[in-house]
Amino acid sequence: MADGFIRWYRESAATPVFAEQARLFAEYGIHLAHPVTGEATAVDVEGEDVPIGREELALLLGRRIASITINWWLSADTNVLDSFGYEPLGCEVQTLWLDGLTVDEAHRVESAVTAATTRLPVPTRAVIVDRQGATDPEDWDSPVLYDGDELPRFPDAVVARGPVADKLVARAPGLVREPAGAHLHRVTRGPGTV
Repeated sequence: MADGFIRWYRESAATPVFAEQARLFAEYGIHLAHPVTGEATAVDVEGEDVPIGREELALLLGRRIASITINWWLSADTNVLDSFGYEPLGCEVQTLWLDGLTVDEAHRVESAVTAATTRLPVPTRAVIVDRQGATDPEDWDSPVLYDGDELPRFPDAVVARGPVADKLVARAPGLVREPAGAHLHRVTRGPGTV
């Protein structure tokens, strides 16, 4: 996979749920601490891993003063980069990069995020699943954050609240919408739709 991603828009960044997210991801075999070193790592501007304590990381994420990229570990050699950003409207936006993952590993990450949409206390506004990188993550900010009418090319799946799901289904025949819990709908291509 090249440039594949999952972009997750949480409704409010004012309520920190990082500890709960880490526990939930661990259920899917995705860990904050590296399996060998036992350390969590942030990624600096040069792309280097920097060890960081869990409490310090939670504090930085809780302050929401700047974007930060961390590693989630599937194994000692396999990581998922997760970029946390914050929007003026109070939304937290996470972009989890699927580059270098096998299909099964990418599915595990997708399953963890999907489970988080209904199990974490802060509502999800949308999750964009683009396994092949057919769109740019930022292309989704307008329709998801600002109710913009311009929709990017449809990715593999979108889990979203009603207005975004409504726009997607109205725009493209062949998309299928099904309930996904907590006022969310999963929109995918129907059978035979390219």
